[in-house]
Amino acid sequence: MYVQIALDGPAGTLHVSGHGLPTVELTRAPGSPADAHTPIGTRDARLLTLTVDGAPAALRPARGRLSRRSYRVDVTVGTTRYRLVPCSYGESRLTRDGRPAGILESSGDGRVDADWDTAADPRDQAVGTALAAAFGTGAQPWWQTAADFLAELIP
Repeated sequence: MYVQIALDGPAGTLHVSGHGLPTVELTRAPGSPADAHTPIGTRDARLLTLTVDGAPAALRPARGRLSRRSYRVDVTVGTTRYRLVPCSYGESRLTRDGRPAGILESSGDGRVDADWDTAADPRDQAVGTALAAAFGTGAQPWWQTAADFLAELIP
């Protein structure tokens, strides 16, 4: 399935569409500053608006700190709950209502590679692709992050 991804990080806009896919749009509040570590420019849910096929969706990105789990992104579309959470250095797992939907990889450049579960439907693919493009995928384990931090403190 062909997915079109239009990410403009500095402007804070993301548009995901494709044949047979619902359109997903994510926008950062106009005039809000962009951080350099998040492709969409922020992990602050108050500054982000998400729609899936024109309907508003609830978006809750975690703060992104020490653990891989802290980089999770939760979304509720209607009664369906999605979670994108890092599962390796470069990949993140998408779940729908707690069940696997796919493994995604994106370095934040507006491109997403995905390996979809056989039960994944077009909405799963559109939402997962949008989350991976907007927030990137993967994270290092907590112990490596802690070691890197300690190494910076040693002269």
